[in-house]
Amino acid sequence: MTQELNSLLATRGLVADGSSFGTAADELVAARDGTVVAPLNDLGLIRASGVDATGFLHNLLTNDIKGITPGGARFAGLCTAKGRLLALFLVWREGDDFLLMLPRDILPEILKKLSMYVLRSKVKLADATAERALVGYSVPAAVSPAPTLGEAAAALVRFGVVAIEGGQAIRLDDTRWLLALDAATAGSRWQQLAVGGRPVGLAAWQWLEIRAGQPRVVAATQEAFVPQMLNMELPAVAGVSFSKGCYPGQEIVARTQYLGKIKRRTYRARLAVPTVAGTHVYAPETGDQHCGAVVSVAPSPAGGFECLICVQIGAMEAGEVHVGAVDGERLAFLPLPYEIN
Repeated sequence: MTQELNSLLATRGLVADGSSFGTAADELVAARDGTVVAPLNDLGLIRASGVDATGFLHNLLTNDIKGITPGGARFAGLCTAKGRLLALFLVWREGDDFLLMLPRDILPEILKKLSMYVLRSKVKLADATAERALVGYSVPAAVSPAPTLGEAAAALVRFGVVAIEGGQAIRLDDTRWLLALDAATAGSRWQQLAVGGRPVGLAAWQWLEIRAGQPRVVAATQEAFVPQMLNMELPAVAGVSFSKGCYPGQEIVARTQYLGKIKRRTYRARLAVPTVAGTHVYAPETGDQHCGAVVSVAPSPAGGFECLICVQIGAMEAGEVHVGAVDGERLAFLPLPYEIN
């Protein structure tokens, strides 16, 4: 997020942590029922440039980077050699370069990690967070965002990318778009967007992510999950390719898919009291041994909180999962917008 836009948003009432514009409960309802626009100042960008950038990323990430066209984007993960996720990115092209979006709390570490693989490759990696303002835009189902975003953005298929006034638009799903706006014009573009949509903070946008079943990896959950635990191989998330060849952890990920049984999945649930990502969850059948962890959590427009949790399938099917301790709060499971087979 650019300094100019940050200053503008502060004058509009955005609180210091970016969670809301001071009316959190109303913003959550607006995100559920109407058109909203959100500054995503918890996310950052890594730029990969150079003639070897495509092959470099293709050989490191879980998805087919060579298959990303100028008009497309993909989710992809970076794993350890044991197949555990260190980061989850949204990746798209900007000219000959690639932009990789990820949470800012892990960006410096991941940039350093990726740089260790460069060696003699003709690749340059840089923190590009200050170059673009990242903005989320969401509309109710079956409502077109045009003319606010323009007809081209409204007509995008999922994971489609198109140039818009002042930057790029990426369609995330039926109701949500990511906008990567040029730093120089982000302030004026924000004011245009705010005419067509209510400004909301991160709490509302993160609830929209949870409703969509879209996982993220933060510092507290690094190395906690293999991709299938976060539903990444399912078409609704689409973060893994099983035909692209080797990458760190590929053998474990492939073995889990073809030879093993996926024992944990990510589900959506409701709880009354707040918790944090990485908190363990428990079930009667596993006793004092945890059976999963919280992936992400946000306040809910219905009151209380909602979360994505990665948990043993059997524990979810039994219907009794507790947060934080064996006798902690019992989760109430909610539907996801996609089916888990």
